[in-house]
Amino acid sequence: MRGDGTGMDITTAEAPPRLLDLTRLVSRAGRPFTGIDRVEYAYLAQLLDTGPLYGLVRSSLGYLLLDRRGCAELKRRLDANDWPAPDRLSRLRGRDAARAGAETALRRVAVARCLPHWLPRMLRRRLPAGTHYLNTGHTNLTDRVVGALRRVPGMKIAVLLHDTIPLDYPAYQAAGIPERFRGFLLRTGRFADLVICNSRQTERDLRRHLGPLGLAPETVVAHLGVPVPVPSAAPEGPWSGRRYFVVLGTVEPRKNHALLLDIWEQEAPDADLLICGGRGWNNAGVFARLDRGIARVHELPGLDDHQVAALLRGSAGLLFPSHAEGYGLPPMEAAALGVPVLANDLPVLREVLGDIPVYANVSKRYLWADKIRRMAEDRRADPDSEMRSAEGAALPGWDVHFKTVLTLI
Repeated sequence: MRGDGTGMDITTAEAPPRLLDLTRLVSRAGRPFTGIDRVEYAYLAQLLDTGPLYGLVRSSLGYLLLDRRGCAELKRRLDANDWPAPDRLSRLRGRDAARAGAETALRRVAVARCLPHWLPRMLRRRLPAGTHYLNTGHTNLTDRVVGALRRVPGMKIAVLLHDTIPLDYPAYQAAGIPERFRGFLLRTGRFADLVICNSRQTERDLRRHLGPLGLAPETVVAHLGVPVPVPSAAPEGPWSGRRYFVVLGTVEPRKNHALLLDIWEQEAPDADLLICGGRGWNNAGVFARLDRGIARVHELPGLDDHQVAALLRGSAGLLFPSHAEGYGLPPMEAAALGVPVLANDLPVLREVLGDIPVYANVSKRYLWADKIRRMAEDRRADPDSEMRSAEGAALPGWDVHFKTVLTLI
């Protein structure tokens, strides 16, 4: 795509053909979106309105190539959570029902499909010269895919890098993740024409890892848009009518739920703690504590974005004791709703949110406990949650992100 950096509108006529990797979104069919899923979805929605579009999906039976109609069909089904019954081929591969149904639906609308060995030929025959490939999900940038892409004349490769956490904090990862991520990052460094970094912190981390290897891909920093879902009816439970806090994210070691469980067990703040997120990996100790039960601590997995927004809006605040983040969407979403945020003092949060959150180092448990008590008291003094939807902070939007990125790739 051509552009002069002035923020001018980019017309469909000026846009090159683009191939968006949709493997991650299809693999997540039927499950609540993670932060990375939201980014891939945002790219899908934007690119449907911006020039020629194709989609690439690695399925259990090989590769699928979608045209614009197929990409639009995927978005429609994601929006409606509408997946057909899996066909016999999908059932044989042992996928969960929603993912198998997603692959079934996309096979029906794919303009081409192939076994892995034939991927280079399929892409070379089906894609226009000068197509630009975008990978936004840290998924499917394999040696096979890179080799096939490079067979298409004039192909450009862009990768959105969310973080380098698997290499920086390998102890927090599931088995095999650091090794797979190292391969992904090396391929990015060697073959990407552009690396889109979601923050200056991520750009610094990329250079720290690749610089010693002599790899210096072109980069651009483009803050991600912060979604602000319209709140629906808040789920009810023992916390209804009482003060409560929300912690949002997968229950895995990096998110540091253990600190909050320590506080609720040992300090017993006069508020409930709602854990909005499913259980992840490498966290047996935390899971055992939750299974035993802790007074006024409640797990609420599987909520949709609108339910989470409603809980946030009525809360005393979002608690975010994460050890490390590439971007950190939950505190940004809370701030956009006007909800107080207590967070670990992370560089990326300072970069995007500035002084909006209250920061406290997670090594200081008593400081966290004290600030939680103060936030609960503030909530008692100002219980009107309905005002918060109009008080949110001005945060990055997708329009600025795409004006930055789509002039370059």
